[in-house]
Amino acid sequence: MATFLMVNSAPAPARSPARPPDPLPLRRRLRRVALLAVVLAVAALAWFWRPLADRAEAGAAYGARIGCSCRFIAGRALGDCRKDFAPGMGLVMLSEDAEAKRVTATVPLLARDGATFRQGQGCVPDRWED
Repeated sequence: MATFLMVNSAPAPARSPARPPDPLPLRRRLRRVALLAVVLAVAALAWFWRPLADRAEAGAAYGARIGCSCRFIAGRALGDCRKDFAPGMGLVMLSEDAEAKRVTATVPLLARDGATFRQGQGCVPDRWED
């Protein structure tokens, strides 16, 4: 059986003194984490879009009717009508057309609906169209 012996092997080169780590890999990791977070947020929004839009439509219709009743039946200021909202309706914004006796409720970027006061009928919501 033959045995090989390494002769004239050079010693390992001396290591250079420790230096601080390069910040570039940290930046790359942070960019990747941020990109992943954005992709996950967009995917979640796409997945839950229809339920969000449906709730926004219902919230806008409810807000318009409550706001119209508060404003034109109870005679309160439109800003005071937010007290009558159910919990979770913080995104619903109200506006009024005093001449037409109409209140419009809006959920930004998702839904808009209105209700009009008619004498003898009260506040009539807008007709929904499918």
